[in-house]
Amino acid sequence: MTYCVAMALKDGLVFAADSRTNAGVDQIATYRKLHKFVIEGERVILMMTAGNLATTQSVLSLMRMRLNSDRPNLFGAATMYDVATIVGATGREVVARDAGQGQGVDFGSSFIVGGQIQGEPPRLFLIYPEGNFIECTPDTPYFQIGETKYGKPILDRVIDYHTSLDDGIKCALISIDSTIRSNLSVGLPLDVLRYRRGSFIASEHFNLDEHHEGFHQLGEAWSVGLRDVFHRIPNLKW
Repeated sequence: MTYCVAMALKDGLVFAADSRTNAGVDQIATYRKLHKFVIEGERVILMMTAGNLATTQSVLSLMRMRLNSDRPNLFGAATMYDVATIVGATGREVVARDAGQGQGVDFGSSFIVGGQIQGEPPRLFLIYPEGNFIECTPDTPYFQIGETKYGKPILDRVIDYHTSLDDGIKCALISIDSTIRSNLSVGLPLDVLRYRRGSFIASEHFNLDEHHEGFHQLGEAWSVGLRDVFHRIPNLKW
């Protein structure tokens, strides 16, 4: 399982993802789920993946192989809408190719794709396993994929379009921390990326592992704060 969250805010984009794909008594597998396709000064395309690992790896490999080719590709796309179309079509292509190889196997994968291409603002898309997609709007400025339910409440209460990028990162990390505490299949290390509108670089990419003191302090501060607020809420009168 996995958990990824991305936000389209006034000042740019926030991406955060765990890296655990399988958890059990004797096996924990780790694969990165945040991927970058960048031509500095022209375009920054960021992608997060969830679902069947073989499908997501094949989709990523095909898209990398086709860069600068005559086929529709991420470096030739004129808009982020075209990028989302390419990702969805590649996902359908891989599933159609592999679907006959395993009975009862779910080959589906979901993607969050965002970024900015010269000539348009930053945009963010959620691509479903069927290959169709929706775009983030100021009314609903975030998307999640994977194990979404544990980290959703804080996003709904805190995030709006005018949230700062730093507060967006803080909220995303608390959302992931809440998910890690409730579900063994989500875990460290984490990939976090902050993209500033109009920068056309993806250098603010951070890795948080089990030794990152700030992440542990953030989660503990959130827990203490919640307990403090809970104890200050008056009891109901019956």
